[in-house]
Amino acid sequence: MKVLLDTNAYTALLRGHAGVADRVRRADQVLLSTVVAGELLFGFRHGSRYEANRRELEEFLDSPYVSRLDVTWVTAERFGRITAALRRKGRPLPTNDIWIAAHALESGADLLSFDRHFEQVDGLPWVLPQP
Repeated sequence: MKVLLDTNAYTALLRGHAGVADRVRRADQVLLSTVVAGELLFGFRHGSRYEANRRELEEFLDSPYVSRLDVTWVTAERFGRITAALRRKGRPLPTNDIWIAAHALESGADLLSFDRHFEQVDGLPWVLPQP
């Protein structure tokens, strides 16, 4: 099983959230989208621990069980399809979340996120972390 961490799931993991930690432990592979990395780095710059948080993220990405997902042409194609489908439904999502959903669909990973709006993306294997 592969799991893709949303920004809030990564943060919850670092804070010791049992449900997120359990899913990560059971995963064969943990994925982190460069879009999530960008959101995290933005958040780090607004805090007082930028260097420590960045170092922790880099150590996380250095794990042999963690892979970074870069945006590809396939990701862009999926982004376009998801965005068009959401517009037809009248159910917009934040743009970054559409990119993250596209990465989950492209990689075949379960998206681990506390954001319930991911329910709106057809075919997305979204998992709401349990306590």
